[in-house]
Amino acid sequence: MLTFESKMSPASIVPAFIKQLQFCDLKPGETVLFLTDDSSPRETVEAGLAACTALGNACYQVRVPSGPDVRFVGANPYEAPGLLEAFRKVDLVVSFVVGFFSGWERAVRESGGRILNILDAPSMLLKLQGHAGFKRVALAAKRQVQAAKTIRVTSAAGTDFSYEVDHNAPYLCHYGAADEPGHMDEWGQCMMSAFPVDGTTSGTVVARPGDMWALPYMRLVQSEVRIEIREGYVRKVSGGLDARLFEDWLAECKTSDSDLDPYAISHLGWGMNPNASYHDVINFEHKMDHLVAAVRGLPGSFLFSTGPSYKRKTRGHIDMPLLGCTVALDGRAVVRDGRIVEPELMV
Repeated sequence: MLTFESKMSPASIVPAFIKQLQFCDLKPGETVLFLTDDSSPRETVEAGLAACTALGNACYQVRVPSGPDVRFVGANPYEAPGLLEAFRKVDLVVSFVVGFFSGWERAVRESGGRILNILDAPSMLLKLQGHAGFKRVALAAKRQVQAAKTIRVTSAAGTDFSYEVDHNAPYLCHYGAADEPGHMDEWGQCMMSAFPVDGTTSGTVVARPGDMWALPYMRLVQSEVRIEIREGYVRKVSGGLDARLFEDWLAECKTSDSDLDPYAISHLGWGMNPNASYHDVINFEHKMDHLVAAVRGLPGSFLFSTGPSYKRKTRGHIDMPLLGCTVALDGRAVVRDGRIVEPELMV
């Protein structure tokens, strides 16, 4: 019987990778570039190359010595002119390194290419793998966010904040497949998030024990974190050890005493992957490579984040999926007490 921790041969992953490439609508004649580094799981990379070969698609691998630190979103070294040109000429990039908000990501998408991020261990990829239903609910969530002006998030723990949706910003609509020109997605993901209009986020966010850090650490929250937000920025953090971690990380990421970018509110949204389980978090609490997709796609969890955006570069990125929240779009709840209640958003 397959366990979460078992090592798998490429032969056991190839069928899943073939399914994933088909989910990405890989067409005959399209070319696939695998972007890897020394830490990329070789069995998954080899399975991907084998799957491409089995489907008859040309593929090749670009391997760099080491990828960027996953904590520092947007800090990416793969922007040499020759490499950017290679990115622009392929149809699908399968990336084993984080490329969000990077120059090479923009180069691929602006040329009409797609990006599939693979950031989890093989066993989790198999567990979280999606199907057409994922796209249906993610696009439904995107339509509902596009139609909304204001989103309010509340919880019994004391969270109560609201923001205006920035409809000029890119929507982070993920359903596990890079199947359309310019689309970037992640194997195993199903979630919807959007950026707030700068300066409109205000209120209180309370993370309580049992909520989750996803960046810069992968761990369960151990003590309450009370975050006061005003005019789009974190203004005050209070609580126990986790609050101290929160404050220290953002302060460490400042480039000057007056730098507020780490404290800015970034993308906000909720998870919808029915294959993701809270037990995953308990099993793999400190293992980043097992939980990247699972904690963000956990159904009904609300992802609160700070730092970078499509127009703001900063190392101060925090992702905190919160449990038990109610998410209301212009007063209409789509998630209530941590459970999806909008039928259109249920896989």
